Amino acid sequence: MQPPDQPGPHAAHLYPSSTFGERVEGIATGRDVEWEPLVDYRRYDVSETTIHGAVAWCAGDSLLHGFGGNVLCYGRSMMKLLYIKPFVTELAHLDNKQKAIAVASHNGSTEHVAAAQSLLPRQDWGLMQTPLDLPLVQFGRQVRRPRRWYNNSSGHHAAILAGCKAKGWPRIGYTLPTHPVFRAYMGVVRQALGPDWSPLRVARDGDGLPTVSMTVEELARCYAWLARHRDDDWIWSAMVAEPDIVGGFNRLDTTIIKSCGGRVIAKEGADGLLGMAIDHPDYEDGLGIVIKIAHGWDPQATWYVARGILGVLGFDLRTPYKLHRQKAFLVPGVVPARYRDALAAIPTWDPWDADHDRWYFDPAT
Repeated sequence: MQPPDQPGPHAAHLYPSSTFGERVEGIATGRDVEWEPLVDYRRYDVSETTIHGAVAWCAGDSLLHGFGGNVLCYGRSMMKLLYIKPFVTELAHLDNKQKAIAVASHNGSTEHVAAAQSLLPRQDWGLMQTPLDLPLVQFGRQVRRPRRWYNNSSGHHAAILAGCKAKGWPRIGYTLPTHPVFRAYMGVVRQALGPDWSPLRVARDGDGLPTVSMTVEELARCYAWLARHRDDDWIWSAMVAEPDIVGGFNRLDTTIIKSCGGRVIAKEGADGLLGMAIDHPDYEDGLGIVIKIAHGWDPQATWYVARGILGVLGFDLRTPYKLHRQKAFLVPGVVPARYRDALAAIPTWDPWDADHDRWYFDPAT
């Protein structure tokens, strides 16, 4: 009899054969990537924590600046803006909250759940296949049970289902890569990256939809494309009109959208991704910037990097909550060389922060 903790013979080929992992041509593992430090937290001049990652700036179809290697990753929820593109005509009649929840990775608040549920008639709620989840940001004593509507992608799934019904597409199996939804999404990606582009891997995202492998440069090109085509549909305007629906309270993407006067849309992605599509007069073909944190989702570290990047472009993003007896310092390489003097002038601490990471005495005396 097969031991209960061992896979059966029919599944053996799905499991790695070594604890070191398999080597796959064209796919670099995290230990192979030339990650660079992006920001470090220092206590009285000594770095206690260093956050590594990669940054890509694309102007139109051209790489403007890369730092930390052209890392291969998955676009995850950062790509919801392109995923919903096939349905912009069918969903054009919705109000801005409903449109914003269609591209959201929301906190799961009452307002978010209500917006997501409003996209479908009650008899269709059972078709939605987000995993059971709790609110992403919770307050007070938690007595909730996991529900599909609390999942951060519930509005995105509900919008896809509404779009499928309007197009006459089957709604059963909408999360599969064989469904017309995924084929239409890939068509949008190829509009941004070229007709011959193809992913090395198609995996299952945390919300059940297919996600495709892309380099940070390709992700940045997609966001430059979004900026260039910002007036083609309602996605940009709806996110600007309802930023609190896109993420929620104290979320980085929501705060960026609020801070930039309608000229930047931002979207977080799971496991350390932030994409920014920027309308800037110096980049007529659109500017796309992507930050990837090596160790995964770290909104505070990403916030510091985004503050510096947006600052050199003329946007004022507030600092995140202050560090406890530490200060954050940016690495110059997060911006192109011509912006480095401007970056040095953007403090990562607030003037009211006490300088409390040291004792005020000379240890030599």
